[in-house]
Amino acid sequence: MLQHWILERLVRDGGVVVIDSEGRAHHAPGHERAPLVVRLKDASLGWKVLEDPGLVLGEAYMDGRVVIEQGSIYDLLELGARQMFAAAGNGVPLPRRVAGWIGRRLHQWNPAGRARRNVAHHYDLSGELYRLFLDSDRQYSCAYFASPGMTLEEAQHAKKRHLAAKLLLRPGQRVLDIGSGWGGLGLYLARIAGCDVTGLTLSEEQLKESNARAAAAGLAERVRFRLEDYRATTGSFDRIVSVGMFEHVGVNHYGTFFRKVRDLLKPDGVAVLHAIGRAHGPWYTHPFIRKYIFPGGHLPALSEVLPAIERAGLWVTDVEILRLHYAETLRAWRQRFLASRDKAKALYDERFCRMWEFYLAACEVFFREQDGMVFQIQLARSRDAVPLTRDYIHAFEQRMAAEETMTTQAA
Repeated sequence: MLQHWILERLVRDGGVVVIDSEGRAHHAPGHERAPLVVRLKDASLGWKVLEDPGLVLGEAYMDGRVVIEQGSIYDLLELGARQMFAAAGNGVPLPRRVAGWIGRRLHQWNPAGRARRNVAHHYDLSGELYRLFLDSDRQYSCAYFASPGMTLEEAQHAKKRHLAAKLLLRPGQRVLDIGSGWGGLGLYLARIAGCDVTGLTLSEEQLKESNARAAAAGLAERVRFRLEDYRATTGSFDRIVSVGMFEHVGVNHYGTFFRKVRDLLKPDGVAVLHAIGRAHGPWYTHPFIRKYIFPGGHLPALSEVLPAIERAGLWVTDVEILRLHYAETLRAWRQRFLASRDKAKALYDERFCRMWEFYLAACEVFFREQDGMVFQIQLARSRDAVPLTRDYIHAFEQRMAAEETMTTQAA
């Protein structure tokens, strides 16, 4: 049988039993009592999974045609990442590489109208959904686990502090936040440094929530959020920050993005880009993620990003790679989502819950077992816009942590 053939050749060290649509159990070699039991309810799944494993497995799990009777979908995806992909080898045939390159270009064509529709697909879901699994500030990007044992809230706060340190903020500076989410970072920068912040989003839901939060915090005069594509923005800014937005720009538009950053940045200005990337070179977006979660999204390799920065005439003044930070962030999100699964089902339905669970699990596996990482690139128009060493980053973080502790104690 096909299931037995796959297990015998690809699963060398992992306990899994696959039960086919006729009820027959297929064991991985040497694992007759496996901790992971998977039931296939569709007789055609075996061949289909071989044709397009990422999409077919995701859709089958979402539709209930793949059921995990023992273990979890994360366990299955982790097993696949550790063994099946490794067993297949690292070489990619030339036709597939060419097809992948063409596919990236087609899927990454994101003019303003399409970019807005892509954002609405994901970010205009119910705000209650995101409250179920994000931290209290609704930071929907990689947290920064600066020390062991941090909670998700602590790590997300540390991320904001880390970015603020790299921006070298001073009171009164004008800051542009490209892809401002639910407003948490912009509000933090205005509050801790006395900056004037403009946030850009393409999500109607995020826009309403962000401006409401600014008004409630008494910061509406210093922080405003706009429904605006970055390409339409004008003005001059001392600092520019973008967190978790670059993944939606599209590889065809990298030159436009960095030229716009250069044009908006003052001669002595500083920008920080925080985005998901790939450690082992360019590749196409996971087909399930592209179809159901982030249409138009792309996770670039640095080899795709740095040439566009160079052509824009910007200095790369610092690069930091966050490796397992997003894996830990996603684990926390997945655990919180599963703990609130009944509430998510009440908002949507069982199929949606399975889709979201597969999304969170697949992304965690990508960062924990494959080549996912997050890069933070500090940019400037002038080579001397930032200090010559990185000591200022740690010094700023220490000072802000002490001030925040004093403020909390005083309150």
